[in-house]
Amino acid sequence: MLQIPETANKGLENIIACTSEISTIHDVTLIYRGYTIEDLAAHCGFEETVYLLWNGELPNAEQLAKFKSELEAQTSLPGDYIQALETIAKTNAHSMAKLRTAVSYFGLLDSSSEDLSPPNLRKKATRTTAALGTIVATISRFEQGLKPVTPTPGKTIAWNFLNMICGKAPNEEEEKLFDTALVLHADHELNASAFTARVVASTQSDYYSDITGALCSLKGPLHGGANEQVMLMLKDIGSFANVDAFIDDALNAKKKVMGIGHRVYKHGDPRAKILRELSLKTCKKAGLEDFHRILVHIQEQMEAKRGLMPNVDFYSGLVYTALGLRPRDFTPVFAVSRVSGWTAQVFEQYSNNRIYRPRAFYTGQIEKKIKPLANR
Repeated sequence: MLQIPETANKGLENIIACTSEISTIHDVTLIYRGYTIEDLAAHCGFEETVYLLWNGELPNAEQLAKFKSELEAQTSLPGDYIQALETIAKTNAHSMAKLRTAVSYFGLLDSSSEDLSPPNLRKKATRTTAALGTIVATISRFEQGLKPVTPTPGKTIAWNFLNMICGKAPNEEEEKLFDTALVLHADHELNASAFTARVVASTQSDYYSDITGALCSLKGPLHGGANEQVMLMLKDIGSFANVDAFIDDALNAKKKVMGIGHRVYKHGDPRAKILRELSLKTCKKAGLEDFHRILVHIQEQMEAKRGLMPNVDFYSGLVYTALGLRPRDFTPVFAVSRVSGWTAQVFEQYSNNRIYRPRAFYTGQIEKKIKPLANR
């Protein structure tokens, strides 16, 4: 029997695969380009955060205005492409399968898709990041038998997305909450989808392939779909009176409580704390205060009984529900934000590239001999 080396590692846990200046989990917080997520959530909008991730520094007023203008110019979709989205939306497929196909098709419309020069990469990134919210909202509207809503000039990505997907303008509080959610989800170190994007980029593939690969990774329920599972859990619990029994049953049966625990954060996900505090007012207005109380109680009980803390998915699904989104929209919404981080990751990969080629420790048989076909 071959001896598995101590360096073999399931899931690459604690394996350093690359160096990066983009984001990291440091002590008890998440950092983008040196700034804590708490500071960014309190003081910066999503567009500022995207600029930071791509450029390494926060913009001044002139740079931010120019960047917002560049994004705004790319938010609308061509008519022929909207027709294609309608066809995609009508298929009986997972919401992320639809988005994966939509983004791949979006790349086909770019005649310079194979050009990996930095200026062209930046154009593709701006085009995709600006348009992704419109794509997600358009697919969602078509799924519901509704006409798509065009983006409104002069508005933020957060405002426009809520207006396009819900068909009504968000108030200032709703816009701020969703904008903050976008900031919180923009990047997260070398997670599964970011790593996928970098692996694809390391082969010198095109930008749209990088992002499509990341979307395929995000589709998995162990990565991007957990917030939808949290909402299903809340509906199963039903009311606050049932929480303790649910927790006891889950612990006795050794069942996973969705949204609880994180491989890297051992003292709680700072993004969950931010969403818990910011979402209460909006949840009350949406009639979801009881669900908020249930989540807080689950958090307290799981910490007390198992020492486990919530991750960002624990509260994000409730936030999106309070803002009027459907559960099947949750993971695509994740992508509307995370495309900015994936883009920063592939920029960095292309700038100092080496193709990823890890080894697997072989545990199969060796020295087998082939028998003649007649004797097998």
